[in-house]
Amino acid sequence: MRKLTAILMGAGHRGADAYAEYALAYPNEIEFVAVAEPRQDRREEFCKIHGISSDRSFASWEELLAQPKMADCAFICTQDRMHYEPLLKAVELGYQILIEKPITPDKTELLAIRELAQKHDGIISVAHVLRYSAFFSKIKELLDQGAIGELVNIQHMESVGWWHMAHSFVRGNWRNTKESCPMILAKCCHDFDILLWLVGKSCKAVSSFGSLKVFRKENTPANTPSHCLEGCSHRDDCPFYAPRFYLENPQAPSGNLRRVVAIEDTDEAVLRALARGPYGRCVYRCDNDVVDHQIVNMVFEDDITASLTMSAFTENCQRNINLQGTLGQITGCMEDNKVTLVNFASGNKTEFTLQVPPTGHSGSDTLMMKTFVEMVAEKLSPETSRNGSAGSKNRSDALQSVESHLIALAAEKSRLSNGALVQMADFYTSQESL
Repeated sequence: MRKLTAILMGAGHRGADAYAEYALAYPNEIEFVAVAEPRQDRREEFCKIHGISSDRSFASWEELLAQPKMADCAFICTQDRMHYEPLLKAVELGYQILIEKPITPDKTELLAIRELAQKHDGIISVAHVLRYSAFFSKIKELLDQGAIGELVNIQHMESVGWWHMAHSFVRGNWRNTKESCPMILAKCCHDFDILLWLVGKSCKAVSSFGSLKVFRKENTPANTPSHCLEGCSHRDDCPFYAPRFYLENPQAPSGNLRRVVAIEDTDEAVLRALARGPYGRCVYRCDNDVVDHQIVNMVFEDDITASLTMSAFTENCQRNINLQGTLGQITGCMEDNKVTLVNFASGNKTEFTLQVPPTGHSGSDTLMMKTFVEMVAEKLSPETSRNGSAGSKNRSDALQSVESHLIALAAEKSRLSNGALVQMADFYTSQESL
């Protein structure tokens, strides 16, 4: 397999720390040769780590994509509402593409991307990394083998984690719907995508309830300043007190969240950033409006039902699933890397313990990158060109991913309409948007 070259747009936590890290671990497979990132400190750090020259370092994706094509593939990891235009330009320039999810919160853009994916000969892969996880791959394998007979119902729980909610969806980049997208899309497009993959059929109808119950200004404790370091009297009993949250809490820094606050990962740098920065704000006095809990009920073809519960108020950030079939049941927690199968007839219970790489999303980030690199290398090889098509399977191409996003948007429409049932066929064709 020949070594690939890549450009990165958006050197944030996912772009730089999840996907581009693969190039450092496997330098013989892929190399990043250019970057676009508006934050100078992150841009300079990325260039230093990956050996990128200053003439290939840009402050915006527009500047980078104004250059002639300079690599095999493009990673689009900008903010949620900044994916569509760089995607179109990258396709025009001939890049093979990996785009961060959510693709876009705009229904018109989603439908346009679906049409583009139908016609496009190149690779447009969406970073739905869970399809590559050992956990969900095992469940899919068992379903396809008929291990529980005919699938009837799925219960799925997305435990956001109290600390993840505060960091990303109250203080962070995904706190405000207009700036990013609805919470059910930002956090759960993964989950809708997995449900679609496991069921293997289209969703027919959706209903949903949820709200922003806790992280609201009217719930602010008395005498609370705008920033925790301004002498908050609730520092000892508030779990979200920023200095303790980022400097002492053993859970909150997981996923390298401190580096999001301050790229210089020292206590002093973090405290400076918290003093007046966004991650030092009181969680009850931010400009957030996304929900902190939501439930979604779905009906798929063949009367298969599924429910998704998303809640911020959990100890851990994890996914639990319970699949019920006519002959058995499958249960598991993704972060435990264990799947349990029960056979109703025999009463036998089988537990599968899975081996995964020690990286994000229970190894899924690495497995997705490995597949993408192999797929692009195969696509670009002369032998593949002669034969006409690459043999590697794109588990998360844009054509498949659009439906999961539309379900999330339909769920938000239902939530905003007091749980009114949304027929997906009507939602696809209607001109209205959120």
